[in-house]
Amino acid sequence: MTAPVVHSLREQIREHILEGIISGRWQPGERIVERRIATELEVSQTPVREALRELESLRLIESAPNKGVRVRNLTAADLEESYPVRAGLEAIAAELAAAKLAEDCSALEPHVGALYEADRMADGTAQVRHTVGFHRELVRAAGNSVLLHTWEGLGIEVFTALSIRWLGTVQQSYAEEHEELVAAFKRRDPRIADLVKSHVLGCAPRA
Repeated sequence: MTAPVVHSLREQIREHILEGIISGRWQPGERIVERRIATELEVSQTPVREALRELESLRLIESAPNKGVRVRNLTAADLEESYPVRAGLEAIAAELAAAKLAEDCSALEPHVGALYEADRMADGTAQVRHTVGFHRELVRAAGNSVLLHTWEGLGIEVFTALSIRWLGTVQQSYAEEHEELVAAFKRRDPRIADLVKSHVLGCAPRA
């Protein structure tokens, strides 16, 4: 039996704030009051401050002297800029993970099946979740913690969800392309890094 995942207080607060930004509780440009969140969650301001610092590193909020913390105004450029970086990271991950995934793609395959189902149900939330989940498992398979940490730092899932809400971008799951990547890993395609890179660049949400 798998032990439940225990999240730190800071992580719980960060997820609470993230949910508020994604749901629209806090709109772009709106101030997030540290003290108010601490009172609402019945915690001290220290973990709230730490959570806000993490979100600032993800470029989701911004702080200014005497103005406090506000939700950033997300632009199309914010999202577009992350894709060449992400593509480069995932190309490296594909090279490092190639031998492992040639033997066992079981971490990727459930996401492919879920993407076909999400497409059938026109479930945009599931499309985002399983698209990001597929790529997270690909990067994780590389077995390089620095690479995974850097990739996670791009905030891909959050930025994709916000781009749909704020910019009206259209998310596509590209289920067939993900299935083709699994097949490429299994057949030990020597072009796997280039295939992954082209796939990521081609999957950027379009307005």
